Amino acid sequence: MIVKAILETLFAYVATICFGVITNIPRRAFNVAGIIGGLSWLVYWGLYYHLHLGLAVSNMLAAILIAILSMVAARHQKMPTIIYTVPSLVTFVPGGQAYRMVRNFVVGNNSQSLIFLYQVMVIAGAITLGLGVGEMINRLVYGPKKQGSRRH
Repeated sequence: MIVKAILETLFAYVATICFGVITNIPRRAFNVAGIIGGLSWLVYWGLYYHLHLGLAVSNMLAAILIAILSMVAARHQKMPTIIYTVPSLVTFVPGGQAYRMVRNFVVGNNSQSLIFLYQVMVIAGAITLGLGVGEMINRLVYGPKKQGSRRH
């Protein structure tokens, strides 16, 4: 069980870095983004498979962690938050469920297709809500972002 958790965390770390390469983030952000992605996957894995909190809650709490850690990393390395957020989220994207939804719809199994559609919507909504809550927590801790004196 511990070996599986370590292995999945390592794979999430590598997947995050690989997606960072694809999205062309700066090289100095690879390791930190990978750590955020791996750590958030480990938290998700523990919450979902061991504490049985459910798909929505586990994804939402992992997304909150990603938002908070991305903001901390961005402030520390003086880079935009999105450089860490986007690659770290790649392991949570419900691509498998979306594929199964379309496949079942094409073969005429509409009831199974609706089940996968529901899962896609729940995961996407939980991730969105988690990022929003994480941003609110960051604003509570660090205060609102200063915009300067730009005139529009």
